[in-house]
Amino acid sequence: MPDSASQSPLRTTQLPRPIRPLPDQLISQIAAGEVVERPASVVKELLENALDAGATQLGIRLEEGGVRRIVITDNGCGIPAAELPVALMRHATSKIASLDELESVLTLGFRGEALASIASVSQLALTSRTAADAHATQVSADTGTVQPASGGVGTTVDVQHLYFNTPARRKFLKSEQTELGHCLEMVRRAALARPDVAISVHHNGKPLEHWNAGDVASRTAQVLGADFARARLPLDEQADTLHVYGFAGLPTASRGRPDQQYFFVNGRFVRDKLLNHAVRSAYQDVLHGDRFPSYVLCLDLPPEMVDVNVHPSKIEVRFRESRAVHQFIYHAVQRSLARQAGENGDSLHTDDDGEIRLPPAAPSGARPSFGGGSGGGGSQWVNYSAARQTELGIAQPRQAYLGMVRDATAPTPRPYGAFPGTSAQPPAWLSDAQAARADEPPGLLDRLPPASADAADATDDHPLGYAIAQLHGIYVLAQNARGLVLVDMHAAHERILYEQIKAGLDARDLAVQPLLIPVTLPASPVEIGAAEEHQETLTLLGFDITPVSPTTLAVRAVPVLLQQADAEALARDVLRDLHAYGGSRVLAERRNELLATLACHSAVRANRKLTVEEMNALLRQMEQTERADQCNHGRPTWVQLTVTELDRLFLRGQ
Repeated sequence: MPDSASQSPLRTTQLPRPIRPLPDQLISQIAAGEVVERPASVVKELLENALDAGATQLGIRLEEGGVRRIVITDNGCGIPAAELPVALMRHATSKIASLDELESVLTLGFRGEALASIASVSQLALTSRTAADAHATQVSADTGTVQPASGGVGTTVDVQHLYFNTPARRKFLKSEQTELGHCLEMVRRAALARPDVAISVHHNGKPLEHWNAGDVASRTAQVLGADFARARLPLDEQADTLHVYGFAGLPTASRGRPDQQYFFVNGRFVRDKLLNHAVRSAYQDVLHGDRFPSYVLCLDLPPEMVDVNVHPSKIEVRFRESRAVHQFIYHAVQRSLARQAGENGDSLHTDDDGEIRLPPAAPSGARPSFGGGSGGGGSQWVNYSAARQTELGIAQPRQAYLGMVRDATAPTPRPYGAFPGTSAQPPAWLSDAQAARADEPPGLLDRLPPASADAADATDDHPLGYAIAQLHGIYVLAQNARGLVLVDMHAAHERILYEQIKAGLDARDLAVQPLLIPVTLPASPVEIGAAEEHQETLTLLGFDITPVSPTTLAVRAVPVLLQQADAEALARDVLRDLHAYGGSRVLAERRNELLATLACHSAVRANRKLTVEEMNALLRQMEQTERADQCNHGRPTWVQLTVTELDRLFLRGQ
């Protein structure tokens, strides 16, 4: 009986070929498939070789997006004339010579494949000169001809007509602009990794970019733009042999795409899931949804702790102590975000002058303040060892704050103490002048919102200052030493509640408020099932939600922090999240989203009239709450307008 497989149209009837070595040219072309994916791959490999050679100046010239021509010139150490032909051979390199050196490699390149792979799919000429040579020497990859050439110390690699001999590969290339964009991305990575190197880029004879050598702060601003420069947080932390430094973008400057995320390990750009997860996890408290943070971070560690020989493209790495690296990165970025208000004095931008100052080490028991004295941007640490307020006094009775508080619509002023629950006498802290005015008819200034007696001389003891007004029932206006502070009261209160609920959940100490009268609500079978299945999780969260009939649920208790919320809406949202994510998983993986939902329910709403005492209570709790400068969805909670900026608006001094 004939073999059925032999009848397959995919099988040929020819006899098996003998096993034999592949031609060198074919081997190089196969290797090129892994190393040279597109023109950008050529740019990457050649830039790495130039940086390994000690270059301080790089010139990149591209034609037709790099498909027609790529020329990269450096001023590195150069290649001796006798070694030029060897440099084009497969697996020829000066960077490693043993397994021990491979396991502790610090150079960007080391495999010895790049030039041979590129030469197999293009027309390549290599020109180089060392300081000891009288002139430069050029070798052609096509002919192997070596001849004298002109040129200074360094190396020039000229790659023309990429994939001219493999037309099938060339068909996969995209448009000129698309390929140019990929090439420029490779140049940006090199520029961010090595700010000490001057780089210029030309395309089709026209200059595109030029970055002078400088420091990390100026280079990131040049490459990623002014928006990133105004919204970046400095990061510099070390633990044992691990050192991470660079800039993390403010959550309020997040992007819809992950196109400004750069991570370098020992100077090598990598795209590593472990590192990306660590950074993303650090942002999860301040950046929910489909937004992506921007960052430029560099991790230095002993070379034997990381394996860079994972893939020919060298963009993937493996860590020998992956858990330790993950936790180190996670906590470093998280701490930077937590203390950001102390660095910037603003939830949207860094210092006005764009200067980034690394923070001093925090003293024991200290908590970052919202630093922002008249000097601006300074980092301050305030000891908050005293007990924090446990809840915002949002339910306080309405009280008069100053003697000038009057109903602006009333035809005649009411004397101090005419409001319910107030004393007939001005409070002791009211100044004599203000007390004297308490019974006077209101003037124009009296009809404005109340001002705190302490607002005029607000100090850094309260960096967010003192409330002076509420705008449209949405924003709190406060005065501090720097100028005017505008606070989104709902967003700020939402963050405060979120952090308090999270702390209580972590400590297994969420206070519960039994309801005097249980709230009953009609429920779907899904909601009934979720309440029955996740009773343990609900109890942990401070809820008592149980079925009382096949179609009805009763809410008998809620967390104390959420007692002002709509119990029915709150219960439905909690059950929805538990059903969507599962009881154990919602606390392990989706906890922050769940807690953000809970906090949003109980935060003060727009158009809620607050007394000045209530507004000041909000400001004080913001100062004592980590990450209080963003709400749970990454939006800013407050913005600082300095006196200088206000003067500029009114053309003062011009």
